[in-house]
Amino acid sequence: MVYFSRWKILSILAVCLLGFAYASPNLISRDVLERVPDWLPNQQVALGLDLQGGSHLLLEVETDAVVRDYLEVIVDSARNELREARIRYTGLGIADQSVVVSIMDTDRVDEAARRLDALEPDATVTREGDGRLRIALTEEAMVERRSLAVQKSVEVIRRRIDETGVREPTIQPQGVNRILVQLPGVEDPERMKELLGQTAQMTFHLVDPRVSAADALAGDLPPGSMLVPSADEVGPDGSPFIYVVRKRVVVSGENLIDAQPTFQENRPVVSFRFDSRGAQQFGTATRDNVGQILAIILDGEVISAPRIREPILGGSGVITGNFTVQAASDLALLLRAGALPAPLTILEERTVGPGLGADSIEAGRVAAVVGLVAVIVFMVAIYGFFGILANVALLMNLVLIMAVLSLLQATLTLPGIAGIVLTIGMAVDANVLIFERIREEVRAGRTPISAIDAGYSRALSTIIDANVTTLIAAVLLYIFGSGPVRGFAVTLAIGICTSLFTAIMLTRMLVVGWLRSKRPQALPI
Repeated sequence: MVYFSRWKILSILAVCLLGFAYASPNLISRDVLERVPDWLPNQQVALGLDLQGGSHLLLEVETDAVVRDYLEVIVDSARNELREARIRYTGLGIADQSVVVSIMDTDRVDEAARRLDALEPDATVTREGDGRLRIALTEEAMVERRSLAVQKSVEVIRRRIDETGVREPTIQPQGVNRILVQLPGVEDPERMKELLGQTAQMTFHLVDPRVSAADALAGDLPPGSMLVPSADEVGPDGSPFIYVVRKRVVVSGENLIDAQPTFQENRPVVSFRFDSRGAQQFGTATRDNVGQILAIILDGEVISAPRIREPILGGSGVITGNFTVQAASDLALLLRAGALPAPLTILEERTVGPGLGADSIEAGRVAAVVGLVAVIVFMVAIYGFFGILANVALLMNLVLIMAVLSLLQATLTLPGIAGIVLTIGMAVDANVLIFERIREEVRAGRTPISAIDAGYSRALSTIIDANVTTLIAAVLLYIFGSGPVRGFAVTLAIGICTSLFTAIMLTRMLVVGWLRSKRPQALPI
């Protein structure tokens, strides 16, 4: 145990130098770090919401809307199937999260049931008497679609937040239909709520020229058309202007591949571009409907209704409207990120000010310094020169913890600081065990070299057992915990690993180096 090969010494020194290199960016301002070359370590520890300030949102995904949208698709398919088979029906619609229809031809109820049952493999058709049929999704299909809606919502929220440049956001599902969003450093939480709250489902429809909005509101709405209010236009009475648009979707927003804010005639607009399929559909629609009005509908409101003056065959276009620069930028961001599969409801909202975060950092810094000083004084007072060597390893341990946190870009929270403070006390446990064992060997009459060799070899198993046990607890906290508990578990686990390295490797190297250079007759311990 008192022999150190050259490669071991070089390895320990290399780890220490890398630790200093990756921890040093935390002592430099972000403005200076932006000018540091990419090949040099330039990452700082990411501060959590409780330290940096920001917004905490708990969102609920309205998964019932996803099920209802799917049932609407089944309604359309059932309508087409019954019409093709020339089966008379009535009362086709949605009731109690299922599709119901009454077959008027009583002798064809069985045929209708077979045809409707073949429409959707995840649905079952049951007869309720008097020719009434009910199409209901299976429980497995309902659960799967709700789960997929939450997963897709998480992906869309992440893309939207990433577009805004927020560093180290926390976005994770909670429970069956909730999503936790934490945005450190956000200075405008209201804008973030608007960005996250919009479903951003955009579709293109042709305006129905056969009837005016007034006649449609009076009850003369043609089949296959619907009434949609304008987002910014108002009528003579001050209420939103109403468009009569065809239900058939010309092009869906799902075919968009890019959207950017730009200017046209010194006015903010949003330019967009379709994929190949969307470009083909858009080109065909504009070619066949020159002179007609094309309504662009976003979340149930007409945001723009330009007249088609010529075929648009390039797959790109411009959305005009009464946009501000910020509104055009936000709309482009939403379109690029994609539409949410279901609306979101904000259940809980908290805002943490940067002042409170600064107070938490200062309190954590004071606790760490007080704990560090107390441990340093204790080790020197009890173990003398060996305590000084242990303190060197302790300081190196803190450097390595900051280096690993920076390298992994783990988010440091207030409980994480508590984990670091706890690690300061635990880091010298291994040295205490070793030094006490060395003392016992010295009392037993061993020589300095023999006492140090026996102290390290016989205390090693106890040190590993104790730290592995604590590491298992940290891993379990991370697996089963969430939020602040995970932050504590991360710093605790990192601290255990680094303290093992500094106690078993670094301190031993320092002790062996001193032993070889001084060759003492008695140990100062």
